[in-house]
Amino acid sequence: MPMMLCDRLLESFLDEDVARGDLTTHALAIGRRPGTIRFAVRAPAVVCCVEEAERLLIRAGVSTRRYRASGDAVEANTLLLEGDGPAAALHAVWKTAQTLLESACGIATAMRRIVEAARGISPDISVECTRKATPGTRVLAARSVIAGGGSMHRLGLSESILIFPQHAAFLGTAKDPGGTTALCERLPVLRRQHPGKKIMVEAWSMDSAVLLAEAGADVVQVDKFDVDAVRELVKRTCGLTPAVAIAAAGGINASNAAAYAATGCAALVTSAPYWAKPIDVTVTIEAR
Repeated sequence: MPMMLCDRLLESFLDEDVARGDLTTHALAIGRRPGTIRFAVRAPAVVCCVEEAERLLIRAGVSTRRYRASGDAVEANTLLLEGDGPAAALHAVWKTAQTLLESACGIATAMRRIVEAARGISPDISVECTRKATPGTRVLAARSVIAGGGSMHRLGLSESILIFPQHAAFLGTAKDPGGTTALCERLPVLRRQHPGKKIMVEAWSMDSAVLLAEAGADVVQVDKFDVDAVRELVKRTCGLTPAVAIAAAGGINASNAAAYAATGCAALVTSAPYWAKPIDVTVTIEAR
């Protein structure tokens, strides 16, 4: 079972919209009339958060019928979910469930396109998303990335060791202003102190990438290296013992994922799916 959004988070989404009631439905005195609500995608998509949309309906007292699951690839006009209940419940959940689906499906669909492009060339390559989602949306972003067939590079600062040039700068000296030499010397110490963690380092040049790989980094990540540079780095580090994994980051998207995958790198790291266009979800509500 993939990760799910918790009830507390779903309730907070609803509270933004309906915490003080639905004035329109109340004013029309239609809240008790029975109706049916249906959610369908207008375009081909990878489904995500349809289970959460269903839970929102159920919490409002709507009986539901769900036809698809997160991770399913569907064609345009596919019915995802429908439910029967009083108009007050249907209108209370309508927009929250719709926009949740649209955002999540958009990210999942964009993620799937990158994954398929990369794994069409290198079936075992890891395709990962950064933690660079809009603040407050990381759980939703991660849920969508996983539904799209990718994985999270890291969910937060506490779970992994990833040393950026901005960290290494604080190790620098007059003779070693970027801190590369000091960082290379520090890597064996980090490995002993944190034996359960891989040591990942982002390199800022080809020379620093090779030095860090030779110093024993488990993963060397390179940001905005072009395809030829990544291929050259893989070639220069492929014989090292212990082996080092090269991760290409920065500017990775569906249009270039295959080219980067062909370099032989172990992972592609991207934030592109977070800015994908939402998938348009049609909602119909009918009186019964």
